[in-house]
Amino acid sequence: MRFRQIFRLIGILNIFIGLSMLAPLGISLIYSDGSTFPILYAFMVTSGIGFILFLVTKTTDYSSLSHREGMAIVTLSWLSAGLFGSLPFLFSGSIGTFTNAFFESLSGFTTTGASILNNIESLPKGILLWRSLTQWMGGMGIIVLSIAILPFLGVGGMQLYKAEIPSPMVDKLQPRISETAKTLWKVYLLITLVEIGLLFIGGMSLFDSMCHAFCTMPTGGFSPRNASIAHYNSAYFEAVITVFMLLAGVNFALHYKFLKGNFKVFGRDPECRIFLFILAALILLVTCNIYGTVYHSIGGAFRRAAFQVTSIITTTGFVTSDYAQWPPLSQIILFLCMFIGAMAGSTGGAVKVIRIILLVKYGFREIFRLAHPHAVRSIKLGRKPVPEEVLSSMWGFFILYVGLFIVAVIVMSALGLDVLTSFASVAATIGNVGPGFGLVGPVRNYLTIPDLGKWVLTFCMLVGRLEIYTVIVMLAPAYWRK
Repeated sequence: MRFRQIFRLIGILNIFIGLSMLAPLGISLIYSDGSTFPILYAFMVTSGIGFILFLVTKTTDYSSLSHREGMAIVTLSWLSAGLFGSLPFLFSGSIGTFTNAFFESLSGFTTTGASILNNIESLPKGILLWRSLTQWMGGMGIIVLSIAILPFLGVGGMQLYKAEIPSPMVDKLQPRISETAKTLWKVYLLITLVEIGLLFIGGMSLFDSMCHAFCTMPTGGFSPRNASIAHYNSAYFEAVITVFMLLAGVNFALHYKFLKGNFKVFGRDPECRIFLFILAALILLVTCNIYGTVYHSIGGAFRRAAFQVTSIITTTGFVTSDYAQWPPLSQIILFLCMFIGAMAGSTGGAVKVIRIILLVKYGFREIFRLAHPHAVRSIKLGRKPVPEEVLSSMWGFFILYVGLFIVAVIVMSALGLDVLTSFASVAATIGNVGPGFGLVGPVRNYLTIPDLGKWVLTFCMLVGRLEIYTVIVMLAPAYWRK
């Protein structure tokens, strides 16, 4: 393990995070909101420590990173981002304790959207932009962005890319991994700019348009408004954001291929077809369930169901309704959506549709083998057979996901939380959803969770964002043996 090289790269990432604070610093100056100096101090501390790390770890060893080193860099970088990302909140007095500030910061970078803030609209504009920017940077990944903009990270960059990109099967769009990272970020930026434009044209302020777009594309869910999207009570805004949440939940490789002229790519992708079918079916079920019981017009029921189901299944977490007051069937569907997630290669969290497809296919194959014990049958995704090592990895991921969920729920219950809050808070954080049920429901937040519970949920956010393995493997003694 080459610690000098690891901390040198983390230092470079810290410099980048510090530089990204210049955008909210500029907004703070424009609005004269009182957060200028706190953000400036945070910028100086973050960039300064990053620069010191860069200088004291000078090395000429830029040979390819090992798989272990790649996982260490990714995990430590996310922790570093959460740590230094909390400084603007602390220095400005927007959040009073380190636990709460770190929780809010890492919730942003992991695109979870779980918040401890009660009065969001009272925060300075600079802090609000920084809060949204943490999600936008975390969406496509700080590591992927670094590979795209720092040429010498291209050496061994595949190890970082594989450790960070939330997908069981990594899709290289270009021969060089740095070009793949650039391609993904170009698509990400383009769709973000289009959403900003559509929201602004519809009458939303430019600042709010930017904040919401920065939190839609990473499927993050932070909003500069206390009532989230419900604040606007606008069918137009809800329709635009619903469409872009859906786009964010689709594999970005498909967006790239579509922009290159392959207009049938979405229909030909088996995961995309099943994802859209699941989404449509769940929206229809919820619409039928809340029509006549909660909403007395079919249009109103469909509008709320489409937005909320899309928001939860893509793990965005925006809210237009207090779905905790919906009938039990709708609540159960939304709870299941927290586990399903969106497509692999998207910015969404949770288990993801591709793994669910493979789990189902694996189950049917085992049933087939019972009837035909000597038959050889491979599992295919579309027309391509899935390698057995991918299936093994999938099962390992699923077992770890369920195991961590159970352990975290037990811990949260031991802290005195009720059963519903314990289950929902863990499901919403390990799936990077944000709002849940009970004390962390759509019109409440995580402020009342005990500090130890917040650290447990912070861990859940991190392992959920980095796909379990990247974090858990570092806790194994075998990882540190030569």
